Amino acid sequence: MRSSLALAGITVLVGSGLAVIATSANAAPQPAPESSALVAGANAVLTAHPDAVKGSAKDRFVLFSSKEDRGGGAVVRYTRTYDGLRVAGGDVVVRTGARGELTGSSVGLSAPLTLGTKPAITAGAAKEKAVGEFSGTIAETRAPELFVDASTGTGRLAWETVLTGMGTDGQTPSKLHVITDAQTGAVIRETDEFKTITGEGHGIYSGEVPIETTLSGSTYSMIDPDHGNGRTCDMNNTTGGTCTTFTDADNVWGDGTQGNRQSAGVDAHIGASLTFEYFLEVHGRNGIFGDGRGVPSRVHYGQNYANAGWDGAQMTYGDGSGNARPLVSLDVAGHEMSHGVTENVVPNDLTYAGESGGLNEATSDIFGNMVEFFAQAPGDPGDYDIGEMVDIRGNGTPLRYMYNPTLDGVSHGCWSTTTKNVDVHYSSGVANHFFFNLAEGSGATEFGTSPLCGAAPAVTGIGREKAEKIWFRALDTYFVSNTSYVNTATPSNTARAYTLSATADLYGLCGVEYKTVQAAWTSVNVAGPDVDNCVENNFTVALAPASVTLDPAGDPATTTLSTTVIAGTPEEVVFSTGTLPAGISVGFSAPSVTAGGSVEVTVSASSAAGSGTYPITLVGTSPSVARTATLSLTVNGSPGCSGTNLTVKPITDNSTVETEIVISGCAATPSPVTQVAVDITHTWRGDLIVTLVAPDGSAYVLHNRAGGSADDIKQTFPVDLSSETSNGTWKLQVRDAANGDVGTLNSWGISF
Repeated sequence: MRSSLALAGITVLVGSGLAVIATSANAAPQPAPESSALVAGANAVLTAHPDAVKGSAKDRFVLFSSKEDRGGGAVVRYTRTYDGLRVAGGDVVVRTGARGELTGSSVGLSAPLTLGTKPAITAGAAKEKAVGEFSGTIAETRAPELFVDASTGTGRLAWETVLTGMGTDGQTPSKLHVITDAQTGAVIRETDEFKTITGEGHGIYSGEVPIETTLSGSTYSMIDPDHGNGRTCDMNNTTGGTCTTFTDADNVWGDGTQGNRQSAGVDAHIGASLTFEYFLEVHGRNGIFGDGRGVPSRVHYGQNYANAGWDGAQMTYGDGSGNARPLVSLDVAGHEMSHGVTENVVPNDLTYAGESGGLNEATSDIFGNMVEFFAQAPGDPGDYDIGEMVDIRGNGTPLRYMYNPTLDGVSHGCWSTTTKNVDVHYSSGVANHFFFNLAEGSGATEFGTSPLCGAAPAVTGIGREKAEKIWFRALDTYFVSNTSYVNTATPSNTARAYTLSATADLYGLCGVEYKTVQAAWTSVNVAGPDVDNCVENNFTVALAPASVTLDPAGDPATTTLSTTVIAGTPEEVVFSTGTLPAGISVGFSAPSVTAGGSVEVTVSASSAAGSGTYPITLVGTSPSVARTATLSLTVNGSPGCSGTNLTVKPITDNSTVETEIVISGCAATPSPVTQVAVDITHTWRGDLIVTLVAPDGSAYVLHNRAGGSADDIKQTFPVDLSSETSNGTWKLQVRDAANGDVGTLNSWGISF
């Protein structure tokens, strides 16, 4: 984890109704003193509404940051622990109104966490696995940390090992985070904290510019007092030791050539100050860190080092091939320091892998180019190319193109199911393309021609000024660490949904700006459930309570389905359900109501109903729009010592599915050869990890990527469950850990 100032935070115990002061070691911005009342209100809301953040009895929430929002409301971010363990991907945003009421939340989990915290793999084994993943020379290996990895929306127990050292070139710093599954030992992912941009160059870019310096006695130092005392120093073409702050006698710095060592310092210094100024003037953020501190910039790093990077605390710039072309252009500086903004706004950063990693890189591309426009430098005018001045490819072309990302030959300009599998610098293309279309429009523009994806209609842009404010508010107020482009399990945790919420906040619901955000996402093949938000006669539906529990052949349960008019004239709403599980029936107290009314919903389970938890879809349809609400139905097991779950679930690449069996009234003690029957159809069983989870959270791996190229898993596993009790909720988790093969969980059963 990146280190920064420790925060005296507030830990909220979900479901306890209590908030206690605690000291948190989480890296986080210090909340403003006047925010204490806002935080107290958000704590109360969080405690009263654990369902809004997918909270469980074992969750604790620690304050990360808080700020007053427009109208006297608050935006408060928390990190999460589960049973005392850090939850990566468990961060949440709670938004409250002026009266302290809950107005919305952002959450990355698809359901409350329910998992065991006893690892099957030791810390030593995790460390050994991580060391094998490092390429280069290791200087330090931290002790592995046991944590809950919820970056995909569902939790699994994992080890995180951090290794620092130098890459294979002997110059590139590396701080590698290796995540391994604590039950199987498999490497889940690895990310390097040192983010870089590779290139070569032939000159200095900013030309004649004013820079802010500090005078002490008769000596000027390259320390910027107007922007948090950010300093620029000379590494003297080494990779370690002292970085010497640039000094000068007459306050005239450099001569515009690489031959004068100050010239690269001028570019880095002005890049840091302009990036600071951009976020302050345009977005009201007090510098990269949000607390007024300036950014240290190190230039002339290494020998022939064709990289520039942000390491969580400072900027580092190499001089390029032959030490002839420093990577100190404005968009490179703005790009890299925007990584610092992202990691200081979102707890644990936008996870640097898959689609969230693409959004991380796109955020830096977007703001890097917006800094370039903001600077209005004659020698480097604003555009939508990335790295065009440093000629990274050596042929005069940019590194990336926002108006048509596919021009680089590898980036995705349209979202597809494979976008999550490509390097984050290439999956960033989808958001880059979206932003360009939002700001400038599709088709021919002064910056380049932006194509459309599929049959999407043309987009008329709303301008950079509105587009950049929308993106920043989405980042600052809505994004969580595992936000992605498409999320079928949690559709609300997507860049499309959050940018639309940000747009509604800034410019109103269903105005030109809102509809343009919708059109711009559609133009890059990112769809969403918001397409009917702007119908003329509109309503919403809600359930209270949103979950019920039944015994098979027992008494029915009731809940209330209410409708609320949000636009236009109230219309008749007719009620129905989606496909129901076997043995489940649903009835409505009235077949329809006028929007604004409510009905009582009765749910029953016959003796044929299988035990487990099921989502029940309730539908309200008017002449203008259909709205749905999901009821979580738990069916207890019939008294006895066996159970079967016949719920069919698809198993897709790199996903985890889970179903449950509830055992009740069983007097038998589980034996060392308890029988667990599994029926899975799959095209490559070697991709699969099948785990039985006991009611106390203990995990038993039944199948761990064995069987090579064989297909289905249709067998009964003997499992030693002698340390468990029979009664409770048993779960079967099936994880597909690779690409290229898919299947179906057909059924499973357990017998004591």
